[in-house]
Amino acid sequence: MSDDVLVGPAVADRRARGAVAVLFLTNGALFANLLPRYPEIKSDLGMGNAAYGLAVAAFPTGAIVAGLAAGALTRRFGSARVAVAGTLLTAAGILVAGLAESVLIFASMLFLAGAMDSVTDVGQNAHGLRVQRRYGRSIINSFHAIWSIGAVAGGSMAAGAIALGLSRGQHLVISGVLFAALACAALRFCLPGPDTEPDARAVPDSEAGRADAAVAGKATAAGRPGGPRSVYYVLAALVLIAMAGTLVEDAGNSWAALYLSDSLDASVTLAASGYIALVGAQFIGRILGDRLVDRFGQRAVARAGGLIAAAGMGLALAVPTVPGTVLGFAAAGLGVATLVPAAMHEADELPGLRPGSGLTIVSWLMRLGFLLSPPAVGLVADHTSLRMGLLVVPLAGLVVVALAGVLQTRRTSVSGRS
Repeated sequence: MSDDVLVGPAVADRRARGAVAVLFLTNGALFANLLPRYPEIKSDLGMGNAAYGLAVAAFPTGAIVAGLAAGALTRRFGSARVAVAGTLLTAAGILVAGLAESVLIFASMLFLAGAMDSVTDVGQNAHGLRVQRRYGRSIINSFHAIWSIGAVAGGSMAAGAIALGLSRGQHLVISGVLFAALACAALRFCLPGPDTEPDARAVPDSEAGRADAAVAGKATAAGRPGGPRSVYYVLAALVLIAMAGTLVEDAGNSWAALYLSDSLDASVTLAASGYIALVGAQFIGRILGDRLVDRFGQRAVARAGGLIAAAGMGLALAVPTVPGTVLGFAAAGLGVATLVPAAMHEADELPGLRPGSGLTIVSWLMRLGFLLSPPAVGLVADHTSLRMGLLVVPLAGLVVVALAGVLQTRRTSVSGRS
């Protein structure tokens, strides 16, 4: 069945797309409201760089612990309900973490927030891919672009709250209530029924075998190896590519504000611009991502992005200035913009795996990047400097360049898997 004979999306599908977009927006905004407050929390709790790195690593640790449970919860309660429930609990964890009076409470609440964030991530991506199958074309990058909008909005809200002199409690209560309410409102417009319901655009049963064979053939024709062992090799490479993207994101999350304020003597408000620049450029890259991939292929886009991230941040670290560093973080965000959504989408369509298995594995394991990066950068910073610790960003870009060969040379049309 060719895409050119498919009817346009139904009203319910368009509403569901909007609802998923809201879920991605709230997910990006909630945690971003806490990140610019990290320097205050680090100072108030008297943490060194290594202790701070270990404490913020509690967030990805919670995500990894809860990651596999997210799939079971989604199958049991539905992806939309799981995403919204995870959003509410994430907001609660972030609020308590921001008000923590000890390192233990701070780390514990980040662990809870990270665990619930991973549940939300799997739920919203599963529901987004369900909507995408109804559309019959790729829209997953647009959802991740909305996440970036939410992250920019959240970071900007935090910077504004700091400039206005709002306490962390006042600020995080406002942001938590606002985005939790938006997530609850979005639930009403998500797709009804179980996530395993047949897709309206699914191929007939009589064509299922030929469709699976065609997917495998397309993978080989696109330059990706075929066969069971090769599938797992490609899956492992996709995990590493996604991890490279998360390593760069974490550099903005955990260290951008600290590097600009402590190492380059930027003001607290200006220091927040490093993270905002990264996620803002990431948003631009995701808005343009689908068109670039369609024209040049995911392999070329990923390699170019890896080079941009490596060169941009490498130059910023080689010649450290406040404007240059902000631009370096922007280059890094632009370079890795499409990596995580591309890895999720391609892993979800790998032949030989049950539907959803590739997505779950990539979503779960890529969080190792968030887990390993903070303590590693912190230890390097304590023994040398934070500037040296941030070399993880250009190194991640080079990893993407090396592994991009497993990606398709040209995006194939979205399949009708159910």
